[in-house]
Amino acid sequence: MKKLLLTIIYLLTSGCDFIIPLAATPELSIDARVVGLWERIKTDGKTERLLVLPFNEREYILSWPANTENELLARAHLFDFSGQTLVQLQWIGTSEDTVPDDGLIFQIASYSMRDDTMEIRLLNPVVTGKDFQTPADLAQAVETHLDDPAPFREAMIFHKVQA
Repeated sequence: MKKLLLTIIYLLTSGCDFIIPLAATPELSIDARVVGLWERIKTDGKTERLLVLPFNEREYILSWPANTENELLARAHLFDFSGQTLVQLQWIGTSEDTVPDDGLIFQIASYSMRDDTMEIRLLNPVVTGKDFQTPADLAQAVETHLDDPAPFREAMIFHKVQA
Protein backbone atom coordinates (compact mmCIF):
# COMPACT_ATOMS: atom_id res chain seq x y z
CA MET A 1 0.00 0.00 0.00
CA LYS A 2 2.83 2.39 0.86
CA LYS A 3 4.53 1.73 -2.49
CA LEU A 4 1.27 2.33 -4.37
CA LEU A 5 0.75 5.62 -2.53
CA LEU A 6 4.31 6.70 -3.30
CA THR A 7 3.81 5.80 -6.95
CA ILE A 8 0.59 7.79 -7.16
CA ILE A 9 2.23 10.80 -5.51
CA TYR A 10 5.16 10.47 -7.89
CA LEU A 11 2.86 10.38 -10.92
CA LEU A 12 1.03 13.44 -9.69
CA THR A 13 4.21 15.39 -9.14
CA SER A 14 5.87 14.29 -12.36
CA GLY A 15 3.69 16.75 -14.21
CA CYS A 16 1.90 14.87 -16.96
CA ASP A 17 0.21 17.75 -18.67
CA PHE A 18 -2.16 16.86 -21.49
CA ILE A 19 -4.84 14.29 -22.29
CA ILE A 20 -4.20 14.51 -26.02
CA PRO A 21 -1.06 14.28 -28.15
CA LEU A 22 0.27 17.24 -30.10
CA ALA A 23 1.80 14.96 -32.77
CA ALA A 24 -0.24 11.88 -33.63
CA THR A 25 2.55 9.89 -35.27
CA PRO A 26 6.34 9.74 -35.04
CA GLU A 27 7.61 11.92 -37.89
CA LEU A 28 11.38 12.05 -37.47
CA SER A 29 14.13 9.51 -36.98
CA ILE A 30 15.54 9.21 -33.49
CA ASP A 31 18.56 11.26 -32.50
CA ALA A 32 21.12 8.58 -31.64
CA ARG A 33 23.06 11.06 -29.49
CA VAL A 34 20.39 10.91 -26.78
CA VAL A 35 20.38 7.11 -26.46
CA GLY A 36 22.01 5.98 -23.24
CA LEU A 37 22.06 6.58 -19.52
CA TRP A 38 21.98 10.18 -18.29
CA GLU A 39 22.14 11.71 -14.84
CA ARG A 40 21.70 15.02 -13.13
CA ILE A 41 22.36 16.29 -9.64
CA LYS A 42 19.19 17.81 -8.21
CA THR A 43 19.17 20.86 -5.95
CA ASP A 44 18.88 18.56 -2.91
CA GLY A 45 22.16 16.88 -3.92
CA LYS A 46 20.53 13.61 -4.99
CA THR A 47 21.38 12.02 -8.33
CA GLU A 48 18.53 11.36 -10.75
CA ARG A 49 18.94 9.13 -13.79
CA LEU A 50 17.20 9.02 -17.15
CA LEU A 51 17.57 6.00 -19.42
CA VAL A 52 16.79 6.52 -23.12
CA LEU A 53 16.59 3.44 -25.33
CA PRO A 54 15.68 3.16 -29.00
CA PHE A 55 12.33 1.39 -29.47
CA ASN A 56 12.49 1.53 -33.25
CA GLU A 57 13.94 3.96 -35.78
CA ARG A 58 11.39 6.66 -34.88
CA GLU A 59 10.60 6.08 -31.18
CA TYR A 60 12.33 5.84 -27.82
CA ILE A 61 11.49 4.15 -24.54
CA LEU A 62 12.36 6.24 -21.47
CA SER A 63 12.81 5.20 -17.87
CA TRP A 64 12.80 8.01 -15.31
CA PRO A 65 14.12 8.12 -12.68
CA ALA A 66 15.96 5.03 -13.85
CA ASN A 67 16.89 2.25 -11.44
CA THR A 68 14.41 3.26 -8.76
CA GLU A 69 11.50 1.39 -7.20
CA ASN A 70 8.92 3.58 -8.90
CA GLU A 71 10.52 4.49 -12.21
CA LEU A 72 8.15 5.88 -14.83
CA LEU A 73 8.14 4.48 -18.35
CA ALA A 74 7.31 6.46 -21.47
CA ARG A 75 7.29 6.25 -25.23
CA ALA A 76 8.73 9.28 -26.93
CA HIS A 77 9.26 10.57 -30.44
CA LEU A 78 10.55 13.62 -32.22
CA PHE A 79 8.43 15.86 -34.42
CA ASP A 80 8.74 19.19 -36.18
CA PHE A 81 6.56 22.01 -34.89
CA SER A 82 6.88 25.48 -36.38
CA GLY A 83 10.47 24.86 -37.36
CA GLN A 84 11.48 23.44 -33.96
CA THR A 85 12.22 19.83 -33.19
CA LEU A 86 10.16 18.86 -30.17
CA VAL A 87 9.74 15.63 -28.24
CA GLN A 88 6.39 14.14 -27.36
CA LEU A 89 6.30 11.87 -24.34
CA GLN A 90 3.52 9.43 -23.59
CA TRP A 91 3.78 8.11 -20.05
CA ILE A 92 2.61 4.50 -20.05
CA GLY A 93 3.12 3.37 -16.46
CA THR A 94 5.60 2.45 -13.80
CA SER A 95 7.97 -0.43 -13.26
CA GLU A 96 5.52 -1.62 -10.60
CA ASP A 97 2.75 -2.05 -13.18
CA THR A 98 0.81 1.08 -12.22
CA VAL A 99 -0.78 2.85 -15.17
CA PRO A 100 -2.05 6.44 -15.28
CA ASP A 101 -5.81 6.60 -14.95
CA ASP A 102 -6.48 10.33 -15.15
CA GLY A 103 -5.79 10.68 -18.88
CA LEU A 104 -2.97 13.19 -18.34
CA ILE A 105 -0.31 11.12 -20.06
CA PHE A 106 1.28 13.43 -22.62
CA GLN A 107 4.08 15.96 -22.25
CA ILE A 108 5.89 18.07 -24.82
CA ALA A 109 9.56 18.97 -24.45
CA SER A 110 12.39 20.68 -26.24
CA TYR A 111 15.94 19.45 -25.95
CA SER A 112 19.40 20.51 -26.95
CA MET A 113 22.73 18.72 -26.96
CA ARG A 114 26.27 19.93 -26.41
CA ASP A 115 28.96 17.27 -26.17
CA ASP A 116 27.80 14.87 -23.41
CA THR A 117 25.29 17.31 -21.94
CA MET A 118 21.57 17.31 -22.69
CA GLU A 119 19.21 20.10 -21.70
CA ILE A 120 15.51 19.22 -21.48
CA ARG A 121 12.71 21.76 -21.08
CA LEU A 122 9.11 20.65 -20.63
CA LEU A 123 6.33 22.75 -22.12
CA ASN A 124 4.71 24.80 -19.36
CA PRO A 125 0.92 24.22 -19.25
CA VAL A 126 0.59 27.27 -16.96
CA VAL A 127 1.56 29.34 -20.02
CA THR A 128 -0.28 27.38 -22.74
CA GLY A 129 -3.25 26.07 -20.78
CA LYS A 130 -3.93 22.36 -20.52
CA ASP A 131 -7.61 21.53 -20.98
CA PHE A 132 -7.62 20.93 -24.71
CA GLN A 133 -10.01 18.52 -26.39
CA THR A 134 -8.33 18.27 -29.80
CA PRO A 135 -4.75 18.20 -31.07
CA ALA A 136 -5.59 21.23 -33.24
CA ASP A 137 -6.58 23.26 -30.15
CA LEU A 138 -3.36 22.25 -28.38
CA ALA A 139 -1.30 23.08 -31.48
CA GLN A 140 -2.87 26.54 -31.71
CA ALA A 141 -2.12 27.25 -28.03
CA VAL A 142 1.48 26.07 -28.36
CA GLU A 143 1.96 28.10 -31.56
CA THR A 144 0.57 31.18 -29.85
CA HIS A 145 2.99 30.88 -26.92
CA LEU A 146 6.21 29.70 -28.61
CA ASP A 147 7.52 33.27 -28.68
CA ASP A 148 6.62 33.94 -25.02
CA PRO A 149 9.59 34.50 -22.70
CA ALA A 150 8.91 31.22 -20.88
CA PRO A 151 6.85 28.72 -22.89
CA PHE A 152 8.95 25.96 -21.32
CA ARG A 153 9.73 25.12 -17.70
CA GLU A 154 13.18 25.47 -16.15
CA ALA A 155 15.83 23.36 -17.86
CA MET A 156 16.86 19.97 -16.54
CA ILE A 157 20.54 19.43 -17.32
CA PHE A 158 21.67 15.82 -17.73
CA HIS A 159 25.19 14.49 -18.32
CA LYS A 160 25.83 11.23 -20.13
CA VAL A 161 27.05 8.41 -17.91
CA GLN A 162 30.20 6.94 -19.39
CA ALA A 163 30.32 3.14 -19.52
